[in-house]
Amino acid sequence: MTDPSTSLGYVAATLTELPVVDLSLLDGDDADRASFRDSLRSATHEVGFFYLVGHGIGADVRERLFATARDFFALPDEDKLGVEMLRSPHFRGYTRFGGEYTQGAIDWREQIDLAAEYEPLGSDPPYLRLDGPNLWPSALPALRDVITDWQERCAAVGLRLMREWAVALGSPADIFDEAFATRPSTLIKLVRYPGRASDDRQGVGAHKDPGVLTLLLVEPGKGGLQVEYDGGWIDAPPMEDAFVVNIGEAMEYATDGYLKATMHRVESPPPGTERLSVPFFFNPALSATMPRADLPPELAAEADGVTDDPSNPISGTFGDNILKARLRAHPDVAARHHADLL
Repeated sequence: MTDPSTSLGYVAATLTELPVVDLSLLDGDDADRASFRDSLRSATHEVGFFYLVGHGIGADVRERLFATARDFFALPDEDKLGVEMLRSPHFRGYTRFGGEYTQGAIDWREQIDLAAEYEPLGSDPPYLRLDGPNLWPSALPALRDVITDWQERCAAVGLRLMREWAVALGSPADIFDEAFATRPSTLIKLVRYPGRASDDRQGVGAHKDPGVLTLLLVEPGKGGLQVEYDGGWIDAPPMEDAFVVNIGEAMEYATDGYLKATMHRVESPPPGTERLSVPFFFNPALSATMPRADLPPELAAEADGVTDDPSNPISGTFGDNILKARLRAHPDVAARHHADLL
């Protein structure tokens, strides 16, 4: 069971840390399962972020993932640039320091984007251009197997969470299944933040995720993630054996704003250090429109509607949301491969 000192009620009262949700409660009795759903719904209605423990992915698997990430970032520049995202019209591959932007400002990190691979279906609607192959570095053949394994493990956790959200929101457990049944748009990033002495601490600027949910794994002992709450910022350092989980704009759409996508950012680590993280984005097919949950009256009364921001319109079709985000974050890739969309 979750320690009461880290329960949602404690967090909401102190506004100092994220709530903790224990997935292993689903293996308990009816009361445990009900408790899990209550904590899942409350955490994502009130905060939008939480720590997920009891997920069942072993430390050895997580350590292998980070070791492989270190091996990738240790490759010579020529090997990393050989799979640079500029080569990919599908926004896959390596991004060098200063190659990504949030709200027009440079994010100071290097990363490689590796997504689910499907044969392209054309270019109409334009978001279909995002499907395609990854760029795999030949100098690190182990990367494909490690990433494929991680993708399968995280997708299983993601689908389980989606079904529990459905029940917690008063809907059938399978209401979201169809959106993920064919060509789900999962994405993994291996990210390295270098230490910086600059007054500009932007590792990643404040933003909301455009999809459904994110499972974030951060190297132990490495802080920097901050979550917006009630006009301020909550530090969200890594917790032992836990993911940091957040919902995105597609879940805000599916719940008419009862669940809110939350702004978050990452500050660069101190000079002489680095921070590795691996976010996994669990998203439906590009062409999928997220089903709208039929909220019971007591929840519907607390649904504020989907955020109305003319500069960042939220669509129910996932492809519209992610294409918008990709074009903004990687203007060099957009200009080279998709100038007609700018």
